[in-house]
Amino acid sequence: MPVRKELCLPQRTIMTPGPVEADPRVLRAMGAPIIGQFDPAFTDIMNETMQMLRELFETENRWAYPIDGTSRAGIEAVLASVIEPGDSVLVPIYGRFGYLLTEIAERYGADVHTMECEWGTVFRPEDIISEMKKVHPKIVAMVHGETSTGRIHPLKEIGEACRAQNALFIVDAVATIGGCAVKTDEWKIDAVIGGTQKCLSVPSGMAPITYNDRTAKVIAARKKVERGIATEADGV
Repeated sequence: MPVRKELCLPQRTIMTPGPVEADPRVLRAMGAPIIGQFDPAFTDIMNETMQMLRELFETENRWAYPIDGTSRAGIEAVLASVIEPGDSVLVPIYGRFGYLLTEIAERYGADVHTMECEWGTVFRPEDIISEMKKVHPKIVAMVHGETSTGRIHPLKEIGEACRAQNALFIVDAVATIGGCAVKTDEWKIDAVIGGTQKCLSVPSGMAPITYNDRTAKVIAARKKVERGIATEADGV
């Protein structure tokens, strides 16, 4: 095989909403030696990372960790884990990424109900709560900060309504995590997906997520151990 020249990227000032420029400290960390996933040092790093994510998401959730993939991979992972065919999902759309939530939910067989308001505006919480009373969703999926419009949606009243109606409240906070408050516990959000490539100023390729015991219970009820590693205790 021919010897390839060393990769040399041009210096750029990135002015996009993502990817963004990363701090040199982050880039140095990415150049650290590789260690195995069973190495005690890896366990220590993972535990520290999970605790830092709890602080970032303002939560006491046990479950807080990064998904190895883009922000969309994180959204897919959460929605795929809780949606079963025929589940009622309500998606209030006020920008481009509300449509993405809709498309993903439809792909997993959900009965998706949408409501829309003019781009550049946000919903009145009472309008969303009224729609919830009509469709009785298992899941309400919303974008916190819409990259396409620059608007941030209030979530507290919607989270309280979801809890009162026993619906899971799933939030795409990709554009806002690290840039403004995302009060997971206070706003009664059941699962939140973030992204590294925006306010966190880290290269894309990881999606921090957190979810609570309500969500974990739904996931556990659908758990299936892959055949290649299953044991008799797993019912195989």
